[in-house]
Amino acid sequence: MVSIREVPVTATATEPAAALLRGYVAASNEVSRDVWGTDDYERDAAEMLAGMRPRPYERVVRLVAVDHRTPDEDVRPDDVLGCAVVVMPLQDNTAWAYVGVTVRPAHRRHGVGTALYDEALRLARADGRSTLMAETDHRAEPAPGPGARTATTGSGRIPVDDAGVRFLVARGWTLEQVARRSVLALPVAAGTVERFRADAARAAGADYRVVTWDDRVPDEWLDEAAALYTEMSVAPPLGGLDYEQDLWDAARVRDHEDTHRDRGTRSWTTAVQHVPTGRLVGYTTLQQIPPVRDLVHQEDTLVAQGHRGHRLGMLLKAVNLQRLAAARPDARRVATWNAEENDHMLAINVALGFRPAGCSGEWQLTSG
Repeated sequence: MVSIREVPVTATATEPAAALLRGYVAASNEVSRDVWGTDDYERDAAEMLAGMRPRPYERVVRLVAVDHRTPDEDVRPDDVLGCAVVVMPLQDNTAWAYVGVTVRPAHRRHGVGTALYDEALRLARADGRSTLMAETDHRAEPAPGPGARTATTGSGRIPVDDAGVRFLVARGWTLEQVARRSVLALPVAAGTVERFRADAARAAGADYRVVTWDDRVPDEWLDEAAALYTEMSVAPPLGGLDYEQDLWDAARVRDHEDTHRDRGTRSWTTAVQHVPTGRLVGYTTLQQIPPVRDLVHQEDTLVAQGHRGHRLGMLLKAVNLQRLAAARPDARRVATWNAEENDHMLAINVALGFRPAGCSGEWQLTSG
């Protein structure tokens, strides 16, 4: 019989009481390698633990499935059959939760996923969450036809025979969006990024100036960054996902940065200032998460309303890729995700050399 247990937030990731955490990481990494055929999304226990610590803006609960006869302190990494996470915002979108369930390949179709799913939903519902989101990851997007399921947006497809897809469909979830995973091989050919940067800078003209920082927003830009993060929370296409704007202020920005610092994350941000007003009107961030050093994540990119049409998106990304090349010459790939209907951002990525490398289905379940 399977037992579902909550992973405790321990002082360290190495102490005996963190056995469930280490098992969670082992199971999660095995599933990630099975899906992607790479260790690009591998986690380590210390990094994951840092992201679980209580914060004022988000609650994260992690669950594991183990044999009911095994005491917590005796759990070895291989004893964890599967795992789940529930992420619940605490300031905005308080009726919303993200639910993720993964089961090791050898233990599927034995009720492990159902047990994890049921407990994850129970926790979310008990906290008043009526709108749930989940994801399914896929190494390749299928061709149109009977073997593909299309999102409600009409853009993007995922395979209908995937176990996770079948699981969610059987429980009434709706595929609201498909996000394309794209990967840029590094290093980029000499001169390529510089040409894009120079062309975009000419198009932007003298009214826009690039500013940069690593890891933490300089104090002088803190309120400006908070305003951009607020706009970014609902700027990308959301399809049918019922997600409302997140309100950011200086305290929230610093808390976000502190969390990433504790996780060991490094980040490089390029922003653009509108010179006539002195305001920041766009930014992009690259991020590297331990323990993986080969892969860098392309995170948010935003150009504020009223400043689009000046090639600022290309300028931001090109400058930041140049900064990455100088700071992390050992990086070998940049990966990013974009909604399949986000034609403008996808076009920028394709021009820079990003190529499709899988996709994810974005699912929603709503109750009254």
